[in-house]
Amino acid sequence: MKENTVTLDGKKTTNQNSNQQNVQQNNHAVIILASGLSRRLGQAKQLLCKNGEPLIGYMIKLAASTNPKIIIIVIPKGGTSIASKVAALSYEHLTVKTIINQTPETGMGYSLAIGIEALAHFNNNKDSNREAVKRVLIMGVDQVLLDKKHLIALLADNHAVVASRYAKGNHGQSVDKKDTIEQPKKNIIGLPLVIDYQLLKQWQPTLSGDKGLRHLIRALPPHQLTAVMNLNLSYDIDTPEQLAYARQQGWVDAALGDNT
Repeated sequence: MKENTVTLDGKKTTNQNSNQQNVQQNNHAVIILASGLSRRLGQAKQLLCKNGEPLIGYMIKLAASTNPKIIIIVIPKGGTSIASKVAALSYEHLTVKTIINQTPETGMGYSLAIGIEALAHFNNNKDSNREAVKRVLIMGVDQVLLDKKHLIALLADNHAVVASRYAKGNHGQSVDKKDTIEQPKKNIIGLPLVIDYQLLKQWQPTLSGDKGLRHLIRALPPHQLTAVMNLNLSYDIDTPEQLAYARQQGWVDAALGDNT
Protein backbone atom coordinates (compact mmCIF):
# COMPACT_ATOMS: atom_id res chain seq x y z
CA MET A 1 0.00 0.00 0.00
CA LYS A 2 1.28 3.46 -0.87
CA GLU A 3 -0.75 6.12 0.82
CA ASN A 4 -0.45 9.85 0.30
CA THR A 5 1.38 11.36 3.25
CA VAL A 6 1.77 14.91 4.48
CA THR A 7 3.48 16.38 7.48
CA LEU A 8 1.94 18.96 9.77
CA ASP A 9 4.16 21.66 8.31
CA GLY A 10 2.48 21.01 4.97
CA LYS A 11 5.50 19.50 3.22
CA LYS A 12 4.84 16.67 0.82
CA THR A 13 6.54 13.33 1.50
CA THR A 14 4.72 11.12 -1.04
CA ASN A 15 2.24 12.00 -3.79
CA GLN A 16 0.27 14.49 -1.73
CA ASN A 17 -3.02 15.69 -3.12
CA SER A 18 -2.31 19.39 -2.79
CA ASN A 19 -5.92 20.40 -3.36
CA GLN A 20 -6.76 20.43 0.34
CA GLN A 21 -9.79 22.30 1.50
CA ASN A 22 -10.52 24.18 4.69
CA VAL A 23 -12.22 22.19 7.42
CA GLN A 24 -15.95 22.03 6.82
CA GLN A 25 -16.96 22.36 10.40
CA ASN A 26 -20.08 20.79 11.85
CA ASN A 27 -20.55 18.09 9.24
CA HIS A 28 -18.59 15.57 11.28
CA ALA A 29 -19.04 13.56 14.46
CA VAL A 30 -16.44 12.29 16.92
CA ILE A 31 -16.17 8.82 18.44
CA ILE A 32 -13.76 8.56 21.38
CA LEU A 33 -12.75 4.99 22.18
CA ALA A 34 -12.20 4.96 25.94
CA SER A 35 -13.36 1.51 27.04
CA GLY A 36 -9.95 -0.10 27.45
CA LEU A 37 -9.32 -1.85 30.76
CA SER A 38 -5.67 -0.71 31.03
CA ARG A 39 -4.60 -4.13 32.32
CA ARG A 40 -0.93 -3.71 31.43
CA LEU A 41 -0.85 -0.24 32.96
CA GLY A 42 -2.53 -1.34 36.18
CA GLN A 43 -4.75 1.74 36.47
CA ALA A 44 -7.36 3.48 34.33
CA LYS A 45 -5.46 5.54 31.77
CA GLN A 46 -8.65 7.55 31.18
CA LEU A 47 -8.17 9.06 34.66
CA LEU A 48 -4.49 9.97 34.36
CA CYS A 49 -4.19 13.73 34.55
CA LYS A 50 -2.74 16.21 32.07
CA ASN A 51 -2.59 19.86 33.09
CA GLY A 52 -4.77 19.13 36.09
CA GLU A 53 -7.60 17.33 34.31
CA PRO A 54 -8.19 13.66 33.49
CA LEU A 55 -7.19 12.49 30.02
CA ILE A 56 -10.79 11.62 29.21
CA GLY A 57 -11.79 15.24 29.87
CA TYR A 58 -8.78 16.57 27.97
CA MET A 59 -9.69 14.52 24.91
CA ILE A 60 -13.36 15.51 25.06
CA LYS A 61 -12.42 19.19 25.08
CA LEU A 62 -9.96 18.61 22.24
CA ALA A 63 -12.68 16.88 20.21
CA ALA A 64 -15.15 19.65 21.02
CA SER A 65 -12.70 22.25 19.68
CA THR A 66 -13.30 20.86 16.17
CA ASN A 67 -17.00 21.81 16.42
CA PRO A 68 -18.59 18.39 15.73
CA LYS A 69 -22.29 17.64 15.64
CA ILE A 70 -21.93 15.07 18.41
CA ILE A 71 -19.21 13.45 20.52
CA ILE A 72 -19.81 9.80 21.33
CA ILE A 73 -17.63 8.33 24.07
CA VAL A 74 -17.43 4.57 24.60
CA ILE A 75 -16.44 3.69 28.17
CA PRO A 76 -16.19 0.35 29.99
CA LYS A 77 -18.84 -1.26 32.15
CA GLY A 78 -18.03 -0.57 35.77
CA GLY A 79 -16.10 2.58 34.93
CA THR A 80 -18.03 4.69 37.44
CA SER A 81 -15.20 7.18 37.97
CA ILE A 82 -14.75 7.58 34.21
CA ALA A 83 -18.49 8.09 33.71
CA SER A 84 -18.59 10.78 36.40
CA LYS A 85 -15.77 12.70 34.75
CA VAL A 86 -17.59 12.57 31.43
CA ALA A 87 -20.89 13.61 33.03
CA ALA A 88 -19.22 16.63 34.60
CA LEU A 89 -18.32 17.86 31.12
CA SER A 90 -21.62 16.93 29.53
CA TYR A 91 -23.21 20.05 30.97
CA GLU A 92 -20.62 22.17 29.21
CA HIS A 93 -20.60 20.29 25.91
CA LEU A 94 -24.19 19.31 25.24
CA THR A 95 -23.26 17.18 22.24
CA VAL A 96 -21.58 14.54 24.42
CA LYS A 97 -23.19 11.08 24.55
CA THR A 98 -21.78 8.24 26.65
CA ILE A 99 -22.10 4.61 25.54
CA ILE A 100 -21.32 1.78 27.94
CA ASN A 101 -19.41 -1.19 26.56
CA GLN A 102 -20.86 -4.07 28.57
CA THR A 103 -18.04 -6.39 27.48
CA PRO A 104 -14.93 -4.16 27.33
CA GLU A 105 -12.64 -7.19 27.39
CA THR A 106 -13.76 -7.99 23.83
CA GLY A 107 -11.52 -5.27 22.43
CA MET A 108 -11.46 -2.06 20.43
CA GLY A 109 -13.27 -3.43 17.38
CA TYR A 110 -16.45 -4.05 19.34
CA SER A 111 -16.19 -0.68 21.08
CA LEU A 112 -16.04 1.03 17.72
CA ALA A 113 -18.97 -1.02 16.41
CA ILE A 114 -21.28 0.10 19.23
CA GLY A 115 -20.04 3.66 18.83
CA ILE A 116 -21.02 3.53 15.16
CA GLU A 117 -24.43 2.13 16.11
CA ALA A 118 -25.04 5.06 18.46
CA LEU A 119 -23.96 7.48 15.74
CA ALA A 120 -26.32 5.83 13.23
CA HIS A 121 -29.19 6.32 15.66
CA PHE A 122 -28.27 10.00 15.99
CA ASN A 123 -27.90 10.42 12.24
CA ASN A 124 -31.25 8.74 11.50
CA ASN A 125 -33.21 10.82 14.01
CA LYS A 126 -36.11 12.10 11.94
CA ASP A 127 -37.19 14.53 14.65
CA SER A 128 -34.28 16.82 13.88
CA ASN A 129 -33.79 19.13 10.91
CA ARG A 130 -30.01 19.08 11.25
CA GLU A 131 -27.74 18.14 8.36
CA ALA A 132 -26.62 14.52 8.48
CA VAL A 133 -23.13 13.60 9.64
CA LYS A 134 -20.85 13.03 6.66
CA ARG A 135 -17.51 12.22 8.29
CA VAL A 136 -16.34 10.71 11.55
CA LEU A 137 -13.26 11.58 13.60
CA ILE A 138 -12.17 8.56 15.66
CA MET A 139 -9.85 9.11 18.64
CA GLY A 140 -8.36 7.25 21.57
CA VAL A 141 -7.42 8.67 24.96
CA ASP A 142 -3.74 7.93 25.56
CA GLN A 143 -1.88 9.82 22.82
CA VAL A 144 -0.90 12.49 25.30
CA LEU A 145 0.72 14.83 22.76
CA LEU A 146 -2.27 14.96 20.44
CA ASP A 147 -3.36 18.54 19.74
CA LYS A 148 -5.99 20.51 17.85
CA LYS A 149 -3.57 21.30 15.02
CA HIS A 150 -3.35 17.64 14.10
CA LEU A 151 -7.11 17.11 14.25
CA ILE A 152 -7.68 20.12 11.99
CA ALA A 153 -5.14 18.74 9.52
CA LEU A 154 -7.05 15.44 9.40
CA LEU A 155 -10.38 17.18 8.87
CA ALA A 156 -9.00 19.51 6.20
CA ASP A 157 -8.38 16.66 3.75
CA ASN A 158 -11.13 15.21 1.54
CA HIS A 159 -9.96 11.61 1.08
CA ALA A 160 -12.31 8.82 2.15
CA VAL A 161 -9.89 7.99 4.97
CA VAL A 162 -7.40 10.43 6.47
CA ALA A 163 -5.31 8.57 9.05
CA SER A 164 -2.38 9.46 11.27
CA ARG A 165 1.08 8.11 10.56
CA TYR A 166 3.74 7.81 13.22
CA ALA A 167 6.62 5.65 14.35
CA LYS A 168 6.14 2.62 16.53
CA GLY A 169 6.37 3.58 20.19
CA ASN A 170 9.93 3.83 21.47
CA HIS A 171 9.58 5.30 24.94
CA GLY A 172 12.74 6.46 26.56
CA GLN A 173 14.27 7.50 23.23
CA SER A 174 13.51 10.26 20.78
CA VAL A 175 11.84 9.34 17.49
CA ASP A 176 13.99 9.81 14.40
CA LYS A 177 12.02 11.87 11.85
CA LYS A 178 14.37 11.04 8.96
CA ASP A 179 14.08 7.30 9.64
CA THR A 180 10.30 7.59 9.91
CA ILE A 181 9.98 9.24 6.50
CA GLU A 182 12.49 7.02 4.70
CA GLN A 183 11.23 3.72 6.15
CA PRO A 184 7.43 4.06 6.02
CA LYS A 185 6.86 0.30 6.38
CA LYS A 186 8.04 0.62 9.96
CA ASN A 187 5.37 3.22 10.66
CA ILE A 188 1.90 2.84 12.12
CA ILE A 189 -1.18 3.98 10.22
CA GLY A 190 -3.83 4.53 12.83
CA LEU A 191 -5.74 6.78 15.21
CA PRO A 192 -6.77 9.45 15.25
CA LEU A 193 -8.35 9.28 11.84
CA VAL A 194 -11.19 10.77 9.83
CA ILE A 195 -13.38 8.51 7.73
CA ASP A 196 -16.35 8.91 5.45
CA TYR A 197 -19.49 8.02 7.41
CA GLN A 198 -20.97 5.76 4.74
CA LEU A 199 -17.70 3.83 4.41
CA LEU A 200 -17.56 3.43 8.17
CA LYS A 201 -21.11 2.07 8.19
CA GLN A 202 -20.16 -0.33 5.41
CA TRP A 203 -17.26 -1.62 7.50
CA GLN A 204 -19.20 -1.87 10.76
CA PRO A 205 -20.27 -5.55 10.39
CA THR A 206 -16.62 -6.62 10.13
CA LEU A 207 -15.64 -5.02 13.44
CA SER A 208 -15.39 -7.42 16.36
CA GLY A 209 -13.05 -8.16 19.25
CA ASP A 210 -9.67 -6.54 18.65
CA LYS A 211 -10.21 -6.58 14.90
CA GLY A 212 -10.46 -2.89 14.13
CA LEU A 213 -10.00 -0.69 11.08
CA ARG A 214 -6.29 -1.03 10.36
CA HIS A 215 -6.50 -4.06 8.05
CA LEU A 216 -9.40 -2.46 6.15
CA ILE A 217 -7.56 0.83 5.78
CA ARG A 218 -4.43 -0.85 4.46
CA ALA A 219 -6.49 -2.54 1.75
CA LEU A 220 -7.77 0.78 0.37
CA PRO A 221 -6.52 2.01 -3.01
CA PRO A 222 -4.19 5.05 -2.80
CA HIS A 223 -6.76 7.50 -4.15
CA GLN A 224 -8.99 6.85 -1.13
CA LEU A 225 -6.35 7.12 1.58
CA THR A 226 -3.98 9.74 2.85
CA ALA A 227 -2.04 10.06 6.09
CA VAL A 228 -0.83 12.99 8.16
CA MET A 229 2.52 12.32 9.80
CA ASN A 230 2.92 13.37 13.42
CA LEU A 231 5.83 11.86 15.33
CA ASN A 232 4.38 13.05 18.63
CA LEU A 233 1.67 10.41 18.32
CA SER A 234 4.30 7.71 18.76
CA TYR A 235 4.07 8.29 22.49
CA ASP A 236 1.09 6.61 24.12
CA ILE A 237 0.63 5.01 27.53
CA ASP A 238 0.11 1.26 27.83
CA THR A 239 2.63 0.21 30.47
CA PRO A 240 4.01 1.54 33.78
CA GLU A 241 7.32 2.23 32.01
CA GLN A 242 5.60 4.37 29.38
CA LEU A 243 3.71 6.23 32.08
CA ALA A 244 6.90 6.90 34.00
CA TYR A 245 8.53 8.27 30.84
CA ALA A 246 5.53 10.49 30.08
CA ARG A 247 5.65 11.89 33.62
CA GLN A 248 9.38 12.44 33.36
CA GLN A 249 8.80 14.47 30.19
CA GLY A 250 6.01 16.47 31.83
CA TRP A 251 3.37 15.20 29.39
CA VAL A 252 1.29 13.69 32.20
CA ASP A 253 0.93 15.03 35.73
CA ALA A 254 2.85 13.34 38.53
CA ALA A 255 0.92 11.03 40.81
CA LEU A 256 -0.39 12.54 44.03
CA GLY A 257 2.35 12.49 46.64
CA ASP A 258 5.08 12.07 44.01
CA ASN A 259 7.53 14.94 44.41
CA THR A 260 10.14 13.58 42.03
